[in-house]
Amino acid sequence: MTNGFKIIGISTQTTNKDNQAQQDLGNLWEQFYSENLLNKIPNKISNEIIAIYTDYKSDFTEDYTTIIGIPVSTMDEIPNGLIGREFQAENFQKFIAKGEMPNAVVTTWVDIWQKDKELDRKYSYDFEVYGEKSQNGENSEVEIFIATK
Repeated sequence: MTNGFKIIGISTQTTNKDNQAQQDLGNLWEQFYSENLLNKIPNKISNEIIAIYTDYKSDFTEDYTTIIGIPVSTMDEIPNGLIGREFQAENFQKFIAKGEMPNAVVTTWVDIWQKDKELDRKYSYDFEVYGEKSQNGENSEVEIFIATK
């Protein structure tokens, strides 16, 4: 997916300050599942759920946008209430969060933030891929891609 992709889904603007993201992203995931968006999004190219972090004000300490959606072949039809975005090809460093979700993802992000400088992050967009292996209890795996310069 480092070739760039199109996505249709829902979004929110948030910040990691005062655990705001934890609440906002919890609500966004809840909305995604309660509105059954996996089945409502047209022209999807897979059933993988992608969580994208983008529109960074500066870095992970400031505001950013989160989008949860499904990769699609075209954005010709975007259902009411949803958004479509296209992301260009980038260089990424891949991390794999392993274990019980969402804790494993949170732990991996803390690790990424601690390595922020050495990763030479670009802050264009980063994303998580929730595929078949993401729902396996304590054996779950989620891929995290960090844009680098």
